[in-house]
Amino acid sequence: MKSTRIRDWLIGALGMLVIVGVAAGVLWWAASSPAGAGTDSGPPSPADSRADSRVEGQPGPPAGLAEDEVWLADLTLDAGTVVTAGSTLRDVVAVGQGVVTGPDGLGADRLTVDATVPFDVVAAELGGGAVVRPADDGQVTVVRTVEALGRELPVTATGTVDVENGRLVMEPRSIDLGGPGFLSDGIAAVVRRFVTIEHVIDGLPEGLELRDVTVRGDGFRAALTGEDVVLGP
Repeated sequence: MKSTRIRDWLIGALGMLVIVGVAAGVLWWAASSPAGAGTDSGPPSPADSRADSRVEGQPGPPAGLAEDEVWLADLTLDAGTVVTAGSTLRDVVAVGQGVVTGPDGLGADRLTVDATVPFDVVAAELGGGAVVRPADDGQVTVVRTVEALGRELPVTATGTVDVENGRLVMEPRSIDLGGPGFLSDGIAAVVRRFVTIEHVIDGLPEGLELRDVTVRGDGFRAALTGEDVVLGP
């Protein structure tokens, strides 16, 4: 009887050891990996790094990217005022895509710029004490004094702003000289060129082209875009 009890106890203990051993083996297999799987195989190649940097739906860096170059998927610049030798711009927002910087300079696959050309910049270009201001229905008004036929005449011209050959242009639709109608009609052709706006936005990288312009309360809001734009040396 006693020997039977001991035998049963030994069989139970042996079975428990087998169960514990199997459980430990399963846990070890799940938590570990084959030898050599986690071995460091050296730094990733440039091609692997470029592949990892890609985001679904966005282009990756160029295949020929040199070791001393840096590629940025996109780059945004906000500036309250940008002053160049030829112009002043306000509220400038520039967004570059596919920007590469290196020893040869800085370039972008695509660049968009939104900026405001203040009215006083265009007025100074017209001269004659001109004042440029917004008018109804998205138009603009030019007020200045013009010398014609030996007389100084106050002229008020209003027209719609458009883009022509990359320039900001306003051809007057109405010209008021403050005199009788027949007099105004006769002299309007003479003074028209003095109140016509033809403004080129200077100081921006070459390759940008003016696409659209609207009249706002503080100036002309211009939208420019370009491809393969060189941003600087």
